[in-house]
Amino acid sequence: MKLLARVGCAFAWTAASVLAPAHADIQISGTRVIYPADEAEVTVQVDNNGSGPRLLQIWTDGGDPNETAATSTAPFLVTPPMSRLEPGKGQALRLMFTGTDVPQDRESVYWLNVLEVPPRPKSDGGADNFLQFAVRTRIKIFYRPGGLRGAPLDAIGQLTWRMVHSGGSASLECTNPSAYNVSFAQVRPERAPREDMPKGGMCPAMGRATFPVQSPAGSGPGTVLITAINDFGGFVESRAPYTD
Repeated sequence: MKLLARVGCAFAWTAASVLAPAHADIQISGTRVIYPADEAEVTVQVDNNGSGPRLLQIWTDGGDPNETAATSTAPFLVTPPMSRLEPGKGQALRLMFTGTDVPQDRESVYWLNVLEVPPRPKSDGGADNFLQFAVRTRIKIFYRPGGLRGAPLDAIGQLTWRMVHSGGSASLECTNPSAYNVSFAQVRPERAPREDMPKGGMCPAMGRATFPVQSPAGSGPGTVLITAINDFGGFVESRAPYTD
C-alpha cells in the first residue's frame, strides 16, 4: 500500500506504517485463493462497494511485499492487469499458472495484490489541496499440486510445538511435517495472561515457524491455543501440547 498526498506537492510513504487504517472499497471474494494444479485457471471476484469508480491494478508476488507488477517473480498471469470498476459493479479476475519449477510434494505460497486508486476529486476552487489514498489488498495464493498426501484440515493435528527461549525472550516454535500450509488467526499459550495479544501467521508445509510470546507464564510443558484458518476462511479451534 502507498499513501499519496498532495498539498501543493506530492509526498509518498510506505504502506505498512501509514495505510493500515485506510478503508478499502474494493472487496475480494474470500481471504485466500486455492489454486489446484489441475486447473487451467482460477477466477477471483472483486467488487466495488464504494460510492465512486476505482482504477484497479492487479499483480502477484512471490512473497516480497515490495515486488511490483514489473518485478514480480510469481509464476502467474492475471487478467485484466488493470481495469476501471464502477460503483456497485464487479469484476472477475482470471488467474493462470505459468510456471513449472515448483515443488510437487507440497503447497507453494504466493500473493495476489489488488491496488485501488480513486479518481481525482472534482475541482472546487482548491484543486491543489486534496488528500488521496491508494489502497492495496494482499491475500495468499496456495498453489496445490495434485496427489498430495492427506488433507488440508488433517495438517492441523500433525503440527508439533515447543517453547524456545533465547536472549531472555520466548517463542512458540511450530513444526509442520505435512504437505499443506497451516494459517493461524491465533497462537497463544493457554496459561499466558489473557491480556497477551494472540499471534497469527503461518506454519509452512514441511517447514517451521516461530511465534513470539510476551509472557510464557513459567517453564515446563503446556498447551497452546490454536485458531487455524481453513480453505474457505473459516476458523478451526483446537489445543495442542508443547514441550519446553
